Formats: sequence, structure tokens, C-alpha cells
Amino acid sequence: MKTDYGQKDYQWIKELMDYPRFLEKQLSFFDDTSQIEIPEDPIERVIFQDKAKAAIRKIAQNRGHILMVGRPGTGKSMLADMFNEVLEESLGDYLRPKNAIVAYPGKDKNHIRLAYETPEKIDEIISKVNQDIEVAKSNVDEFSLSEQIHSIQKLRRVLLLCAAVSAVGGVLFPPAFIATGLTGIGAIFMYMQENNHKAQEKIQREAHDKQNAVKHLFDMVPTVLYDPRKDRGLMSRISEPDSRNMKGGFRHDPYQSGNLHTPPHKRAFLGAHAKSPIIYIDELKTLVKAGYMPDFLEIMQNREYLLEGGRNSGSGSADRSEDPIKADNIIVACCNHDTLEYLQKEGDGAFLSRIEDKGEIIQMDSSVPETPETIKQVAQYIKQEVHALKREFHEAWGEILETEGYEGVRNRSEKIFGKPLPPDYVLKEREFSRLAVLEIVRELRCRSTDGKLSGILRPINGIIKTAEFEAILENSSLVEPRHVRSALKEHVSLEGSLAKELVAHQRDLKKYISSMTDSIGYVVGLAVTQSQSSGQMVGQPLPIHGQISAGSSDKVTAPGKTGDIAKAAAQNVRASIKKILNTIGAPHVGYEMHVEYIQAHGGVEGDSASVAMDIALVSDYIGQPVNQKYGVTGSLTGDIILAVGGVTEKIRSIMGPDLGMEGACVPWQNKHDIEPLLINTASEYIQKDEIPGIRIYRSLEKEAPFDIYFCKTKYNAYKILMGLDRMEVEKRMAERSRSDLAFYQKSGCAPLMAECTG
Repeated sequence: MKTDYGQKDYQWIKELMDYPRFLEKQLSFFDDTSQIEIPEDPIERVIFQDKAKAAIRKIAQNRGHILMVGRPGTGKSMLADMFNEVLEESLGDYLRPKNAIVAYPGKDKNHIRLAYETPEKIDEIISKVNQDIEVAKSNVDEFSLSEQIHSIQKLRRVLLLCAAVSAVGGVLFPPAFIATGLTGIGAIFMYMQENNHKAQEKIQREAHDKQNAVKHLFDMVPTVLYDPRKDRGLMSRISEPDSRNMKGGFRHDPYQSGNLHTPPHKRAFLGAHAKSPIIYIDELKTLVKAGYMPDFLEIMQNREYLLEGGRNSGSGSADRSEDPIKADNIIVACCNHDTLEYLQKEGDGAFLSRIEDKGEIIQMDSSVPETPETIKQVAQYIKQEVHALKREFHEAWGEILETEGYEGVRNRSEKIFGKPLPPDYVLKEREFSRLAVLEIVRELRCRSTDGKLSGILRPINGIIKTAEFEAILENSSLVEPRHVRSALKEHVSLEGSLAKELVAHQRDLKKYISSMTDSIGYVVGLAVTQSQSSGQMVGQPLPIHGQISAGSSDKVTAPGKTGDIAKAAAQNVRASIKKILNTIGAPHVGYEMHVEYIQAHGGVEGDSASVAMDIALVSDYIGQPVNQKYGVTGSLTGDIILAVGGVTEKIRSIMGPDLGMEGACVPWQNKHDIEPLLINTASEYIQKDEIPGIRIYRSLEKEAPFDIYFCKTKYNAYKILMGLDRMEVEKRMAERSRSDLAFYQKSGCAPLMAECTG
């Protein structure tokens, strides 16, 4: 009898069971992460991205531009920091600007001039100018009305003397009192005039002091816009690039009335182009949205630009520089694939061509093959995170440790956690045991497919830190696998949290359907939801119901929010069933095929349920129940089952003992996706007829077995789920077809059916 499997196939499945021992052997060079050294080379601290690291070194040598394209969490920001660190150590003294940038008045009140000079020379010039102004200020005559006041005082005294003389004369000659009154009034008036002049003198002195008298000279003093002695960093990190933070501009003038205008060169400021040898644009999409791309391209081309006001109206709108500013920057940018597609289409490729002219576009790997080298890099990465946590502990609790010791840390931590902590509680980093590292490797495998490790590492940081705290609270000397598993339960992405709620509902639904139906036409399919941010996948059971009814025409319906790929998969299933009928020479009539994804309110996309659809329809067609304790996934092409994504998480979603599942059928090509499930568990090789599989025990006592079978064709899945081989299935399909034809012939519909079926 012809078989789908050969001896090598059985040997390959048996070799899968050696994976845990193989993995542990690759990590046998250490017992815990305290024995792992962190590389001195900063670029080598970024793991997995070998192609990107090689490109970074080449670009650093040539001082070119970089565009890193990849999903969040793949290490783009870390590579940019390492690139900056390498250039700092190798070429920092040459890349760092030597000259200061100064601004001084231009041809009119709206223009400024710019100059480059050594900071020491600028200090000397500005100091000399300020000294000259101080000399001019000291020579400014103070405002005075002393001559006028002195004249008034003399006249007042004369009037007072006349008043006194006339008063004495009035005793002898009374009409003289008239003169006394007139001269007295005049003296009083002169007194008031004297006080008025003194007040005016005081006001004028306050308003026109020596500082204001030489204000026009101070307005001519150059302003230092950039001093290389104060700004030593090579790289500027710009998260929202626009004209102001990239090019610079002119600040608002608060004194726009009277004669107190602030000259434009004193309101000017510079952006990253003028000050930073390296500019890191964290997300290139923000540059596109801000509309700064045209200016950016021009500056990259010309390596200089004019400083100008950034508003259409108001203070600073007309301000310009007469001299260009140098802008010879190394551009380090990163983006996702959707932004890259936009740059290729809408941006006409101008930015990409400028990057490639003096640099390279780097593709970040979202996943990497699992090799001895990448496995060692995972251990190195965990060690680096442990080291970082040690530094964080010192920064957060160092002062308390010095003054109060670990007892003070424990008392304060009890108030944070709201519960008593162990007397021997010590807030100190814990190293990872080898088996704990294996758990992290397992998680990275689960978040990828095809025997690869996920390269999206940012979410793993939180898992590592949470596992650390679990070990600290338990006062364990090392982080053990149980701490990692506990951390994994806490760190679930947003999509994962929603999916887990749906999983709980789907599990209850699956139990209910299994108890209420005869299992004919019902199949437990397997679906998966993947987080766009973290890459984490969450599997879930997907009950599917299929039904075939004899009708006037051949068609398939899949109601609900079914995507194009899922609809195409349903059509493929219809063609597959029709092919069987043709192959076995069974007379047939038209059939209407109905596929329902039970309560899949969020919709279904993809073709990974096509095998499950086929089994559901065939089960209904021949009236054979499907084993509801087995799940199935795979993409059906003709009779062959092809690989699908997320198999590891799909299997994990039904392995819980509470669901009552006993096994699953997976595509042969996904055999390596089962390897992570073998870590820290007991397993053995099994075989049902010709179909190989692996039995995983869900408890340490080798109890609660879960069987996974590797299917090459849909007939292998028929055998596992319905207990029928190919010949039996085809025989019963032929019988059903003849029965339907006989029914229509008896009811007088044979001519119509012959016309419909051609």
C-alpha cells in the first residue's frame, strides 16, 4: 500500500524530541548568566542583527547615511546609539565642530550675518567690544537741569527779599503791602517751578540712564549661537522633526513698541542641522507628516541652508540670514515598512536615493534562524538586561542603601507593595539559571515560526525584569523557569489581552457545542491573533460547522466577516471535494456548501482553516462524526496540507487540561514549531497507522498526555479526526452521491440536474 511517509520522515520526527537536549547543550558553557561576559564592542551588544551590524561598521567607516527599516522592537534605536558610541570613540574629535557660530547685525533690521570662528577668538572679540561700550557708557553725560534750577532759585530768593522789604515798608506806608503780596505769590510760583524741574530731572535720569544711552551699541554686539565647548554631544535625537528643531529660526520679540526692539541676531537660534554632526530621526513618518521633507532633501543635497523666520506673519517672519549655515550631517533614520512604501511611491524615491548615495538602507530582521550563535546571543542579551537592572537599582535606591542599608529598603518596599516582605528580602539583581534562559529562548521561538527566533526584543525586556522581581520577592538566588513563566502570564499585549478574553469564550463555546451535537460537520479549528507591536501571538480554538446540501448549482457560502483569503480557501475546499467526486467516478448532482465560523464576530482572514473546513464538509457529506477532542490547522492545496503561521501558540491554546482536548493535527512542514513545546516537559514518539506524532505530557508525573500528529495530506487528518482511511472516505462519498442522484431521479428532477451539472 502506498504511503505518504518514508523512513526518513519517521526519523526526523524522532529527532525533534532531541531538541531540548540540543538546546541545553548549546547553553552548556554556563550554569547561570553570571558566567557570561558582556562584549566590549558596543555594536556587538545588539544581538541578532548581523547584516545590520556589518552595514553599520561600513557606514561608520565611510561616514555615510543610514535608513533602518523594520518593526518596532528590533533594535533600531539601540543600533543608532551604538553607532553614535562607535563614532564617538573613533572619530569624535574630528567630527565634533571646532568653531563657534556667531550672529551679528546685517544690512537692515530684518537681516543678520553669520560667522564661524574659534570660541577663544569670539570670546576675545566680544570681551573687547563690551569693554569699549563700558568706556562709552562711563563717558555719557548724565541728564541735568541744574542751571535752570539754579536760576529759578536765585529769582525766588530775590522775590522773597522784595516781599520782606515791602512788608516792613507797609508798616509805614500801607499801600506797600500790595507789593508784598505780589512778590510773595511770585516766590511761591518759583518754588513750584523749582520742584517741577527737579521731578523732571529725576524722571529723565531714570528713563535715559547710561545703559539705555548706549543700547544701540549693545544691540551691535555679536551673539554666540553655538559654542562647541558647551555642546559636546555628537548626535541629536529628533522625534518630531520640523523647521524649528531641524533648521532653527527666530524667537518672538516681546518688545515690539517704542525704541526697545530686540535685534534679530539676538533672537536667532540654531537647530540640529547646524549643531549636530549626527542626526537621528526616531520615526521617519513624523518627518513626512510634518511636511519638512522638501527642506530636508534640499539640505542633504546642498549641505547648507539659510536661517529664516518660520511664520507667515508676526515677529520674526521677515528675519533672514545673509550667510548660509553649514549642514554636513550624518543622517540616521528609522521607519516601518509602510513608511518605506510611501517614500518609494509618493516621495518619488528622492530621499531613498540620497540615502543610498552616501550610505545604505538596512533591513532589520524580525526573526532569525535558531543557531548555536543566536542562542548564545540570547544568553548575552539576558545578561545585559540583568546588568542594566543592577544599574537601575543603584540609581533608584543607592542613596537609601548607603544611609539605611537593606533593612531600610525592605521597610520602604513594604509600603510600596502594601504587604510584609520576607525578613531576608534584598533588593539586588538575580542572575538567570540555564533553564530560565531556555524559557526565554522558548518564548522567542513561540513568537516566530519555521524554527526561528523572534527578533522583536523590546517586549522581552519587560518579561526579564518581571522575572527578576519574582525571584527577588521569593528571595531566590537565581531566576528559575517558574519565575519566567509567571512573568509571561503578566506580560500580555493589548491584542493578547483581548484575544485571551475571546479564548475563554471560545473554550466555553467549544465545550457546549461538543455536548449538544452529534459532532457531524463540526470541527475544532485553530486560529491565532498576533500583536503588531510586540509580535506576541495568542492562539484560540475556532469551532467550525460545515454543511453540504444537494441543490440546483454548485456554490459555497461563508457568512460573516470573512476576508478574501478565507473566501478563496473556501472556494478551494469546494474544488477539492468536487475533484474527489470526479476522481472516483461518482455520479453527482449540484451541491451547495455552507461553512460557518461559529461566533467569530471579529472576522476570519487567512487560509489556515481550510483543512478544518474540508473535514467539516466531508464529515457532513458522509455523516461521520469528528473527534471533538482534537484540533486541526493547515492550508489545503488539492490533497496536500501546507504550512501555516502561529502553530506553536495554536497548540498551546488548547493544551490546558480544563478544555479537555487530547491532541491536534498540524501540517508536516510545521514540525519544527512543536520544538518549543518540548522544553522542560516529558515527551515520547507515537504513531497511528502511518502517521507519526509526538506525545507531550502536561504534568511532571507523565500524566494528561497530549498527542500531536504531523499530517502531509488531508487523508492523514481524516484518519486522526474521523478514523477513516482514504478508501473508506471515497467509498462513502460515492454512496452519498449515488443516493442524491437516485433521489432526484425519483422526484423527477433528473433532467434539471443533468442540465445544471453539465
